[in-house]
Amino acid sequence: MTPHEPLRASAPLLDAYLSYFESKRTPFTIPGHKQHAARLDAGLGAVVDSDTPLYGGLDEIKLTNQVLKKSEGLAAQFWGADYARFSTGGSTHANQAIILALGKPGDRIAVSRTAHRSVLSALVLAGLEPLWLSPDIDEATGVPIGISVNEFKKVIDQNPVALLLTEPGYLGTLSDLPALITEAHAHSIPVVVDAAWGGHFGFLNQLPQHCLQLGADALITSVHKALPGYSASALLLAQGRYLNLARIEQSFETTHTTSPAGAPLASIDAVRALLENRGSALLGELLDNVNEFKARVQAEFDLPIFLSPSDFAAGRFDPVKIVLRANQLGASGVEIEKALGGSGIRVEMADRDTVVFLATLTDSTDDFETLSAALIPILKQQQQSPRPSATSLSWSVVPTRGISMRDAYFAETEMVAAEKAVGRISADLIAPYPPGVAVVAPGEVLTDAIVAGLAATKAAGVRIAYATDSTLASYRVVIAPK
Repeated sequence: MTPHEPLRASAPLLDAYLSYFESKRTPFTIPGHKQHAARLDAGLGAVVDSDTPLYGGLDEIKLTNQVLKKSEGLAAQFWGADYARFSTGGSTHANQAIILALGKPGDRIAVSRTAHRSVLSALVLAGLEPLWLSPDIDEATGVPIGISVNEFKKVIDQNPVALLLTEPGYLGTLSDLPALITEAHAHSIPVVVDAAWGGHFGFLNQLPQHCLQLGADALITSVHKALPGYSASALLLAQGRYLNLARIEQSFETTHTTSPAGAPLASIDAVRALLENRGSALLGELLDNVNEFKARVQAEFDLPIFLSPSDFAAGRFDPVKIVLRANQLGASGVEIEKALGGSGIRVEMADRDTVVFLATLTDSTDDFETLSAALIPILKQQQQSPRPSATSLSWSVVPTRGISMRDAYFAETEMVAAEKAVGRISADLIAPYPPGVAVVAPGEVLTDAIVAGLAATKAAGVRIAYATDSTLASYRVVIAPK
């Protein structure tokens, strides 16, 4: 395939999507807009008239052509999996589906504490009890560098039904996956990896391998994050040695919509074809652009201001991740974010010490030049004396379990003032967002460190998500049974 040959030639779902709009049609089926909402309002039409569903769109109502199944088979083959499913509900849905398939209510599962909110929600749905694994923290940078084998060994005697990891982490670091997978398999424990931010792994020698290449049993990734897919498109891949694929299929269908939109499905197929045909070249260009951008900005400052692969063990950092260490400049990441916003530049995440820029295959050399031209004067203007890195609240909390998450979810609750919440059991999952990593989960005790830390994080300009009272003046807590 040449760079200019259309992807549709090797992407059945993309071809089906394009063919639908190329054909003459008079639909008397859903969706109700029938691709003609512009007749009613131009703005509404601009939003919905390029939409078509799987059923009666990409395929016949009865799925006569099996185009989704063909495309999922191509994805399984490309990633080296026994099983693949395309989701229009994001990694959230894929996480829920696989966690529901791992065990029965009351079973335990070993889970990285850096897990996304969707994992915790899935644990409530499945009734699984988490055995939390705390990440090691790099002393020099304050960054979580993954789960150690020794941390996992602490919970093996509690017979977890699986080891669930989040790799790479939000800041681009990775655990020692080969060692963890070897240890888990020695005890016949499957390894499931939420690789939402690692969809580009495995297709360029300079990047880490994806987790299935390393022997993991399931990989979940967002096709709309590090890859150029439609919003909420995600991919679930699994091996059948330690996992029940029929159970995963049942769980996937139980939690997925019965009316999947065609565009996200077609985009997953198209991204797979893109990676298969041009991935190595495109990822190489991206890595070159990222390295040139970092070097251009770094040349203006004496201290290292970006996380680098050399900061970590080999293969333990995503080299296309751009993480600015604002603390090295004595600056506020939140203020840098605000200043960049004035130039029309949005960042993926910012807190006091860190700014994360998401770079993908679609970014051009001009885009990076625009970013560096805006960023350098802002950094120089805000530069002060360096300060030590502070470990984010999201990475540092050691949870104290009060009752199970599921019991807390269904318990009677009340709102209490923040100063009276310390010592009570939280009914909410509360997390700075991004990254959406829980500081406290339902069923856990609200400590003084948590309440004070959340208040300080909010005061620094970080959004606090999922709390019933977003001001944090009060907390929703469990009422103890009489």
